[in-house]
Amino acid sequence: MKKVITYGTYDLFHEGHYKLLQRAKALGDYLIVGVTTEHFDEARGKVNVVDSIMDRIENVRKTGFADEIIVEDHDGQKIEDIQRYLPLVQTGLEHLIILNSSVRLYI
Repeated sequence: MKKVITYGTYDLFHEGHYKLLQRAKALGDYLIVGVTTEHFDEARGKVNVVDSIMDRIENVRKTGFADEIIVEDHDGQKIEDIQRYLPLVQTGLEHLIILNSSVRLYI
């Protein structure tokens, strides 16, 4: 089973978000989507988030592409999530991490 993980704010959900999730889902068997909290976005300098985290999670869920949705709320969480959700000790698994729309890391 190939697992794919990607992250985003998904604010003011639009066709670009939809297509990114659609492409991510097509790259594997199981898609994990991390949605950032308002607090974490503000800490990174993204101060114009409009939709609440619950609305953004619901928009991602409604696409039907995400098998699992997680909340990203602190620096370093991506590494923690990779260790938690994409364990390399399981044989026969391939993983794909989408860092952004053009950067992919295969492990």
